[in-house]
Amino acid sequence: MDATEALDEIAFRLETERAPQFKVQAFRKASATVGAWSTDELRARAADGRLKATKGIGASTLEVILQALDGGIPDRLAKLRSAETSPLTESGRELRPQIRGDLHAHSDWSDGTTPIPQMVAAAISLGREYLALTDHSPNLTVAHGLTAERLEQQLAEIEGLREVLESRGAGLRLLTGIEVDILDDGTLDQRPELLGRLDIVVASIHSHLRADARTMTERMLGAITDERTTILGHCTGRLVEGSRGTRPPSEFDAERIFAACAENDVAVEINARPERQDPPDELIALALEAGCLFSIDSDAHAPGQLALLDYGIERAALCGVPAERIITTWPVERLLDWAH
Repeated sequence: MDATEALDEIAFRLETERAPQFKVQAFRKASATVGAWSTDELRARAADGRLKATKGIGASTLEVILQALDGGIPDRLAKLRSAETSPLTESGRELRPQIRGDLHAHSDWSDGTTPIPQMVAAAISLGREYLALTDHSPNLTVAHGLTAERLEQQLAEIEGLREVLESRGAGLRLLTGIEVDILDDGTLDQRPELLGRLDIVVASIHSHLRADARTMTERMLGAITDERTTILGHCTGRLVEGSRGTRPPSEFDAERIFAACAENDVAVEINARPERQDPPDELIALALEAGCLFSIDSDAHAPGQLALLDYGIERAALCGVPAERIITTWPVERLLDWAH
């Protein structure tokens, strides 16, 4: 087995398991290091001891490389493959083949862990037809949110990547987007003309989550009624598990919010992250009753996290969300016509 492929797959599977980032990065860094060498060069370095002494190659990654060079499946990878599980029940398995894309993902332009091409490669490997890159907006400084200038630079990079993907017949459409902060006054945290150029605008709240219900409701309504908003992201902001601890859901008038989403053609995100499970089941039911559309999104910050989409698919299926009301089941041209 190719050593870089083995290292990359281990990193991907660790991300899917939500392993600590330092473990994941050990394998990604090792892959980047050995990927610069031919197989013959790698064998030579392994034989004379230079590989073991190479910065960024530790005991675990060295073992994987040596076992791959011997022609077998490395033990670490075999163990991860055998331990693979799925959250999907029968209803989830029925919905999954109908999901075409993912409209909420991050790269190292903000708080993601990898460059855009690695996120794209992972999406292709998972069979996605489209992926929207939605890095954070400038107000979220802790996540290195994109200023207007940096967003324009990113758009130029995406345009170049689109041309490469098309020339290779990759079968994936890379969409432009942003996860834009909903500011305290309900406005969106980016220049309106830039937002108007994007394919997808996910509007989310990341600050002052414990404000009173009336304040939160008016704040969210401001974003929902903005014609540039495509999706209302992780609407309660809750955390139910994980390394960041737990956080209660924000309080707001859910009936007003979902009625506004339905009226303004804003999809309600079913955030697939296991630590979020947002919205809660009872709010999904309210949004269904209000006539809302939905978007099942991974909110991935690393390539392997794109596979977490299955958790959102399962929740949507169990809550009885019809496939035709999930915008990520739509062909990309229909999606873009609706979004614009």
